Amino acid sequence: MTHRIVRSISEPMREETDLTWEEIWQGPDKGLIHCWDLGRKRAMQEPELADKIKRNELPPLGWKGGVERRLKLKEKFGALFYLAEWQGLRGDDLDIDISKEVELLCSRTGMRVIFTPHTEKYAKDS
Repeated sequence: MTHRIVRSISEPMREETDLTWEEIWQGPDKGLIHCWDLGRKRAMQEPELADKIKRNELPPLGWKGGVERRLKLKEKFGALFYLAEWQGLRGDDLDIDISKEVELLCSRTGMRVIFTPHTEKYAKDS
């Protein structure tokens, strides 16, 4: 059974003031639409950051998942919130299956990041 959260880039951004904290973070999308909308807003405010992400870089954002440099480990874990914001910064549709892990390779550092719904996997990373 899939648990995909999908939203088209052509849909208007939701206004935070129109939603309660519970609607944003405890609704069916678990905050992913909010994070994606934040990425869309950041793309307009920070075009250089959006350009990096369009080149498949995974720069640090507000959630676990970004990489500044190559680590000794071959992979690290990141939050689905990061993935949602990253998709928004790229100008992509939001499309995340919250029951699965997604693996991306940073084009700048070569680090492999696994975005996971399992918070315990990335909570221990510093």
